[in-house]
Amino acid sequence: QVQLLESGGGLVQAGGSLRLSCAASGGTFSRYAMGWFRQAPGKEREFVAGITRLGKGTSYKDSLKGRFTISRDDAMNTVYLHLNNLEPEDTAVYYCAADAKWGVLTVPGEYDYWGQGTQVTVSS
Repeated sequence: QVQLLESGGGLVQAGGSLRLSCAASGGTFSRYAMGWFRQAPGKEREFVAGITRLGKGTSYKDSLKGRFTISRDDAMNTVYLHLNNLEPEDTAVYYCAADAKWGVLTVPGEYDYWGQGTQVTVSS
C-alpha cells in the first residue's frame, strides 16, 4: 500500500512558477510509475505528466510541453512537477498518482494509488 502526499501548491500570478512535490511512503518507490493529473472545477481529471520507473521516460499533455517538467528522486521517494510561465487556465487541484505498471501511464484508471491533491491558483 502506497501513500502519497502532495505539497507546494498555492496562489501565484500569471507568468510565475511553482514546484509541486509528491512524497511517497509504504512501498518501494523506484518500482512505481508516477503521474501528475489536474482537475479544474466542473471539468474531468486530466493527464498532465508522467514518468516511468527509474525515470527512463517521460510524457506530457501536448499543450503543456515546454512549461511543465516532471522529475523524480528515488532516494527521496519523491516526484516533482515544475510549473513555469503559469496561466490562469492552469488553476486546478493537482494530484499525483502511482502504479507498479511499466511505461508511462496517461489514463487515470491505470493508477492504483492517489494523493489528496494540492490546489494551484493562478491569478491574472
